Amino acid sequence: MKKLLVAAMLVAFATVAYASDTVVMEAKNGNVTFNHKNHSASMECKVCHGEGTPSKIDIDKKAAHALCKDCHKTKKQGPTKCKECHVK
Repeated sequence: MKKLLVAAMLVAFATVAYASDTVVMEAKNGNVTFNHKNHSASMECKVCHGEGTPSKIDIDKKAAHALCKDCHKTKKQGPTKCKECHVK
């Protein structure tokens, strides 16, 4: 049991250690640069990645607006207007 717990912890910490500091998402109206390091410092991984071991998520326009923009509006923090995220 201890070995399983240690293995699970190693996987979790390795995932966090190798997570990109920034992620650039291409968009027609300007690319969006997401600062993963800042977000992961202030919130739990499961907020974006769901339960379980965090892994890369593929996010489309509809999902990004629902997850990112809605979170920023709710917290009254971060960009909420198009040009604040989308940079040409």
